[in-house]
Amino acid sequence: MKAIIVGGGIGGLTLALMLHARGIAATVYEQAGEIREVGVGINTLPHAIRELAELGLLPALDAAGIRTRELIYMNRFGQTVWREPRGVHAGAPVPQFSIHRGRLQKLIRDAVAERLGEDAIRTGRRLQGFIQDEAGVTAHFADARFGEQGETARGDILIGADGIHSAVRAFYFPHQGPPRWQGVQMWRGACDWPVFLDGESMIIAGGMAGKLVLYPIAPGATPGRRLLNWVVNIRSGDPERPPPKEAWSKPGRLEDVLPFARRFTVPGVDVLSLIRATGSFWEYPMCDRDPLPRWTHGRVTLLGDAAHPMYPVGSNGASQAILDARCLADLLVKAEHPRQALAAYEAQRLPATAEVVAMNRSGGPERVIDAVEALAPNGFDDVERVLGYAKREQIVKSYAGKAGFSAERLNAR
Repeated sequence: MKAIIVGGGIGGLTLALMLHARGIAATVYEQAGEIREVGVGINTLPHAIRELAELGLLPALDAAGIRTRELIYMNRFGQTVWREPRGVHAGAPVPQFSIHRGRLQKLIRDAVAERLGEDAIRTGRRLQGFIQDEAGVTAHFADARFGEQGETARGDILIGADGIHSAVRAFYFPHQGPPRWQGVQMWRGACDWPVFLDGESMIIAGGMAGKLVLYPIAPGATPGRRLLNWVVNIRSGDPERPPPKEAWSKPGRLEDVLPFARRFTVPGVDVLSLIRATGSFWEYPMCDRDPLPRWTHGRVTLLGDAAHPMYPVGSNGASQAILDARCLADLLVKAEHPRQALAAYEAQRLPATAEVVAMNRSGGPERVIDAVEALAPNGFDDVERVLGYAKREQIVKSYAGKAGFSAERLNAR
């Protein structure tokens, strides 16, 4: 069997490794001219790290990122709403990692190149179209750099792992329209900064209408410093007028983000100085898409953001793509026919990810901050008097259970 994977992001590259480990050939076709260390920080949860660890990537993850020790939810005044240990510190068999997205992508890419060969990753290839027949799929790629004829690939299956603007998804759903937007704009950056807390923990301050996120994603220039990832989210736009595609991932401007950043106070971190010290940062709209009625069409299916783009809430975007890859690889190696595997994959993963998309739209586990802020918009002296421990725990823990990364579910495997 041979798989054509469209998209060289975290999901597509992980799938190539998963398939190779099961004796299935795969080639990754990526539109970009090279796979570079772009982006900023992400958190990858233990249920996804377990899959990467089984691929032998744990040493590389430790070298590139930070094992997350604790997560603290605060209101915008820096008062603690909820705190909990994470990863191995919470009893999980593997860590949670805070890591630079580009470095995570690169370490997976390097493993693909080492195990499958450099030729298994074909960069500068834009999908032009594909057709399938009873025996397989034929895909046509143009040279994305020069617009010339690229190459034609033949395989048993094709997997669209080409992101929220997926060409494979658009082929089957040409009238899906633009991504969904609730009016939330994001500014994201990373800066070498003095350690705060224990140097391994993350803070999320504020609810869906206005949020600040801080967490270290790599060692800094000296032992007392970290590469500190920061995010400012503000609901400031008209949901009926989402930004056009060309407005995504544009360079951020201090004059745009600083007025919003002034809303937040975090103990031990000078937020405004942190943002000012960041050499360059980026602005994005926070978007997702409605869940699809189906992913699979014969020998073609979707994976990761192409299948289920979701709000970056609860640290689940890249994690769910990795879970997709494991599920699909396992089913392909067991199935009598590729169509059977792709249909079973959709039946397992589509409803599970649709639930996460819906939960993330309402804030996911971070909804606990919204709940407290709604009851105490000007802060509090004692959070227990605002919202009791059991109610706060229910909000946070129910998400972990449904999204699949509770310690109980991890240790039950």
